[in-house]
Amino acid sequence: MSAETPVKLTHNEGIKAAIPTLAGTIAATIADPAADHFSEDDNQFLKFHGSYQQDDRDLRKIGKKYIMMIRGRIPGGVMTSKQYGVFDQLATDYGNDTLRITTRQSIQFHGIVKNNFRPVVKAINECLLSTLAACGDVNRNVLAPPTPAYTKAREQVYADAHKVAMALAPQTKAYHAIWIDGVQLDNEAPENKNFIDPLYGKTYLPRKFKIAFVIPPVNDLDVYTNCLGFIAIVENDQLIGYNLAVGGGMGRSHGNEATYPRMADVIGFFTPDKIVDVAKAVLTIHRDFGDRTDRKHARLKYVVAERGVKFMQAEVNQRAGLTLAPAKPYQFTTTSDLLGWRKAVDGSWFFGVFVESGRVKGAQKKALREIADKFQKIEFRLTANQNVILSNVSDTDKAGVTALFTAHGLKTENQATALHAAAMACPSLPTCGLGLAESERMLPGFLDRIEKLLTEVGLAGQEIIIRSTGCPNGCARPYMAEIGFVGKAPGRYQVWLGGDVSGTRLNKVWKDVLKEADLETEFRPVFTRFANERHAGERFGDWCQRAFLKEQSVAN
Repeated sequence: MSAETPVKLTHNEGIKAAIPTLAGTIAATIADPAADHFSEDDNQFLKFHGSYQQDDRDLRKIGKKYIMMIRGRIPGGVMTSKQYGVFDQLATDYGNDTLRITTRQSIQFHGIVKNNFRPVVKAINECLLSTLAACGDVNRNVLAPPTPAYTKAREQVYADAHKVAMALAPQTKAYHAIWIDGVQLDNEAPENKNFIDPLYGKTYLPRKFKIAFVIPPVNDLDVYTNCLGFIAIVENDQLIGYNLAVGGGMGRSHGNEATYPRMADVIGFFTPDKIVDVAKAVLTIHRDFGDRTDRKHARLKYVVAERGVKFMQAEVNQRAGLTLAPAKPYQFTTTSDLLGWRKAVDGSWFFGVFVESGRVKGAQKKALREIADKFQKIEFRLTANQNVILSNVSDTDKAGVTALFTAHGLKTENQATALHAAAMACPSLPTCGLGLAESERMLPGFLDRIEKLLTEVGLAGQEIIIRSTGCPNGCARPYMAEIGFVGKAPGRYQVWLGGDVSGTRLNKVWKDVLKEADLETEFRPVFTRFANERHAGERFGDWCQRAFLKEQSVAN
């Protein structure tokens, strides 16, 4: 009888097994003044350290200019004023003088050259934050509810999110050696060659892993798009436990039907004392059962889709040492942030700052920096909708914050139209190597054109959740939007319709290819029908699902 054909693992699995500390030759390359970029293998290791090597694609005609994207690991998106000030200064001194708020409550720096790489990461660590595991085949930044307006239980939920983030951090000493000490580890030394992370093992996860905590009825973190979701069950401002959601994810590939966006399944309820045990259980299920032969099929969502809910329940129960109870009732009503001045549950004020496509720049950057410097007790909270919440503002400081924004020519109320306030975009071009079409630079203009169309058909001021990504990986969660634009080629987008305001429904493909120039031609008749056929108060996404999409087939 012939031997079984050996399983062919991906290249990434091989390099992780060979250098399990994830050190690569990163420190040696940083120390080499003649090197302007990292090797491809080191580029894969760098992701675990919180960075992607990129190049400015606007400049490719004259040659490659290598730059680094560096991402902070900021559990729950919570920063002190001092920490925010450090990030702002690093963006000015070493980056492109902008801060990019991500859809995972973090901050990215763009445009960092190799020689400035280590000073940036070291400064982030010195302000008691990190970049470790902000990217890579590990648990990424853990999301937590940012808004302090709904329940006092948010403090306990945030504490649990922070606890999970710390418990799931990889333990390799390479991170400290490279970024703090500036030392290249000897990859052949037995203690390094044989290193095994106590949680992740020698080869870590098959792909990335994402976690979010939410408190119903607010789903401001799109919990169902995460590998692991903790849905807080709160009674009388007391956290009694979590409903467990597993198997969500946005990433897919054009033309590959084996890849698809998926919403997580809710598989049971457990009490807060088991939070770390459950988090480790779900993560290790991904570690042990995830596909290591095809990175496009390596997310936890495919394990859940193919093995089923009962399999997940049994594995979680066994690994966490518990028995999941039936899920508790809950309901989501919104995914939105609260903008402008609002009262927190503790009587203080908070201010929701709208940030167009998450890019903090110009007058807004100056204003936020001055607030960070002047009001040390204010907490900066980054939202998964790419905005900033200034929390813990006293009555006496409220007027000062307003005056400072006004002095920079910025609004504190009515900061954006309904369409702009509800929109999100990934960066895409010119920095992301995966971008097929514009996204961040395209979306504001698209929104203006759509607003004009809506006004023409009698729907001025209508809120529609619109999200854009430059490729199908879905970083801005376009597959949950009422309108999702997904890049296919320069100036061409796949269009998805029919998501909802509560983040509880996937949308569907309407147009396989829409040319940028044809936006009005294609959408005018759709919006006209919506205006004429909608029920009282019916949203665009709900009308699409109820009536419009049932008549449509994908246009090629």
